[in-house]
Amino acid sequence: MSLTLGDLAVGDQARISGYTGGGNYRRQLLAMGLTPGIALKVIRRAPMGDPVELEVRGFSLSLRRDEAQCVLIDPLSKDQESCCGTGNRCCSR
Repeated sequence: MSLTLGDLAVGDQARISGYTGGGNYRRQLLAMGLTPGIALKVIRRAPMGDPVELEVRGFSLSLRRDEAQCVLIDPLSKDQESCCGTGNRCCSR
């Protein structure tokens, strides 16, 4: 089972591994800097879960639930979180 960005809780960190589907969402997400290999952190969610605020590449980005469900992720372990830092291309441990 693949995890998506929509599955993360507040405070979780992950690395983008790819995308589901395609089309416009993928193109828009890539243009916003959500490229494979980039680390990100979930900062907060709106009360109803939509949108979700992320910290990626040193800036805050809010995504709608539908957009977040298109992003496949690999959760980072605690040692990778300290090694990588949010927004950097991570070490591959």
